[in-house]
Amino acid sequence: MATEIAVLGGGCFWCTEAVYLEVKGVTKVESGYTGGAQPNPTYEQVCAGTTGHAEVVRLEFDPDVISYRDILEIFFTIHDPTTLNRQGNDVGTQYRSVIYYQSPEQEAMARQVMAEMAHVWDAPIVTEISPAQPYYKAEDYHQNYFAQHPLQGYCAFVVEPKVTKFRKMHAARLKGQ
Repeated sequence: MATEIAVLGGGCFWCTEAVYLEVKGVTKVESGYTGGAQPNPTYEQVCAGTTGHAEVVRLEFDPDVISYRDILEIFFTIHDPTTLNRQGNDVGTQYRSVIYYQSPEQEAMARQVMAEMAHVWDAPIVTEISPAQPYYKAEDYHQNYFAQHPLQGYCAFVVEPKVTKFRKMHAARLKGQ
């Protein structure tokens, strides 16, 4: 099985990771940082907003099971791509809406899907589309965070509703379906 990579930033990586872990065809999901200048940033540095990095998820997926287009359609429905450097109460460039493409084909598809999604939203989409940059895996305690801490306040009030919305909107794309 030949997998492909997608790197997406849609606010806090806990939310995005929790959704994609449930997507049929996604074989690996990892929270991390990209898009900044400082090598090997820490969570605290990224949260301070001084490194230029975004919180992202790095997905490995089987294109024979789920297409990059499908990955992007999910992306545009699980976060608000119309708010610049913000998702809900999470504010700062580290929470920007961004797609880091791995190839010219991914760039073209990202631009096409974003243009199509512009008709879904009431405000202009501000998602950044940028070439892949050095990626750094987040600290181990951030991996699979929602599953490990479902009752933690942020998880219960922010992550859970996003996962529930995803399950309703994309039931056919759930693992086990």
